[in-house]
Amino acid sequence: MQVNGQTLRTIWFDEDSGEIRIIDQTGLPHRFETICLGSFADACHAIESMQVRGAPLIGITAAFGVYLALREDGDGADLEKICQRLLQTRPTAINLYWALQRVREHLLVLPAGKRCAAALRLARELADEDAAACSAIGDHGLQLFEQAWQAKLRRDPAAQRLNVLTHCNAGWLATVDWGTALAPIYKAHALGIPVHVWVDETRPRNQGAFLTAWELQQQGIAHTVIVDNAGGHLMQHGEVDLCIVGSDRTTASGDVCNKIGTYLKALAAHDNGIPFYVALPVSTIDFALDDGVREIPIEQRHASEVSHMQGLDEQGALTRVQVMSGHSAVSNYGFDVTPARLVTALITERGVFAPSRESLQVLQTP
Repeated sequence: MQVNGQTLRTIWFDEDSGEIRIIDQTGLPHRFETICLGSFADACHAIESMQVRGAPLIGITAAFGVYLALREDGDGADLEKICQRLLQTRPTAINLYWALQRVREHLLVLPAGKRCAAALRLARELADEDAAACSAIGDHGLQLFEQAWQAKLRRDPAAQRLNVLTHCNAGWLATVDWGTALAPIYKAHALGIPVHVWVDETRPRNQGAFLTAWELQQQGIAHTVIVDNAGGHLMQHGEVDLCIVGSDRTTASGDVCNKIGTYLKALAAHDNGIPFYVALPVSTIDFALDDGVREIPIEQRHASEVSHMQGLDEQGALTRVQVMSGHSAVSNYGFDVTPARLVTALITERGVFAPSRESLQVLQTP
């Protein structure tokens, strides 16, 4: 996608320097910076510190992390130990396990001396696959956006815009390129549909206000940042035509795990008769799980994400401030689960599917 007019991906192998480079998302939207992942430890830190985030991008970063580990310690390095360390970085996103499983199976059959180069090739292939999958998600989602816009014009020929509400960041910053939930928005905008996006701020890390809004601004797409609790109000007053979010893990029965607060948006959408779509690559579906509420591990993050916030001070310097008393306990669940009954449809690179085991089972085969 575009950053200040330049086409970039979130992670890439620099042919000239031989480096793995990423966009450091912890500085956005105030500071845009790319950094080098020079070691296995750097890759683990990038995932844990959320320099990279979003289920698909976490998986691709882990694949590059395997390459970095083999480059450091040689082809004789303990592949199981490498993968176990990477799996510990973020427990909720299934793409992390999916990517490492593919890398592990590919490398284990290779003789010593060939694993490092093969790991780099595979990581780059996975990155290209992710970008292509997200573009396809955008194409399938575009059809739903076109239908929604035409339906709105039939109801109100004077309608000025298609209002879309999204939660957290499921744009290209959460993937290698295009994104999941934002991909149909980008495609619709390019087609001339007057899309306007209600961007949930997404406390406590403000991925909506910091990342989604920044992405949309870079692409010239109309948007408005709202507090997390405003979505229901907007829906009640007819200001939302559809909702679309991403997913960190989706069960075989269609339950969707996504950023904390997604469940509440789905409830409000259901109560107001508004379509609630989830956009995700097939790699995000965990076919081993059925009941998302009981079976998906929910990550609990550090209390400081709630008690402190990052922003610019009056001198324009990036700073971090405490926003609550230090005497209160803090609970910081990173995700929640939206039951399949509240999801209108799942948009994947292989088409649009009902959130049910019967519909999704066809996706278990390549």
